[in-house]
Amino acid sequence: LEASIAKLTEDIAELTKAVAELNAAMAEATKLRQDEKAKNEQTITDSQEAQTAVAQALTVLKEFYEKAGDATALLQQQPESPEIFDSPYKGMQSENGGIIGMLEVIESDFARLESDTKAAEATAQKEYGTFMTDSKVDKESKTKDIEHKTAKKQDEEQALTVKHEDLEGTQKELDAALAYFDKLKPSCVDAGVSFEDRVARRKEEVESLQEALRILNGEDLA
Repeated sequence: LEASIAKLTEDIAELTKAVAELNAAMAEATKLRQDEKAKNEQTITDSQEAQTAVAQALTVLKEFYEKAGDATALLQQQPESPEIFDSPYKGMQSENGGIIGMLEVIESDFARLESDTKAAEATAQKEYGTFMTDSKVDKESKTKDIEHKTAKKQDEEQALTVKHEDLEGTQKELDAALAYFDKLKPSCVDAGVSFEDRVARRKEEVESLQEALRILNGEDLA
């Protein structure tokens, strides 16, 4: 029983430590998940706002360049071009394509960032959910093991206490028997006396008792 109780105590300590580590791991994972989620949500919001801003800028620029193109065409329709120009004025067509093209790339980049962040957030949330589910199942199993082993340990400790009490009682009975045996030793040693001597001693004891009885009855000893 003592070996079994020692093993149960060791198992309970290990399981308790494992449960504590699971609790710490789940708490840390929850904190990291919350921080990551907040960061991803902010990134998604920023990307959406940026896409909106770039789209608005593109609209304004396209309208501007469209009007500039119309003005250029109108000037070219005049009978004579101003002397300041060596060739017909073409407006800002090269700048138009460069700036609008750059903004469209930026808009696409923000859209891709939003999409990638949403996908990463979904994956992280799924992994977190799986980890938490597995950890809770593991924790519940270990907690039940602790309860079972604790109950078993208590039962065995109680059985060991009873066993010790029984041993103490048996030891007391043995001590009493040994003490009684010690008292019987003298009579047992006298067992080597001859039959004739024992008869004579017995006769003397009877005569002594009879004499004492007569004295008690007040009889004359003469």
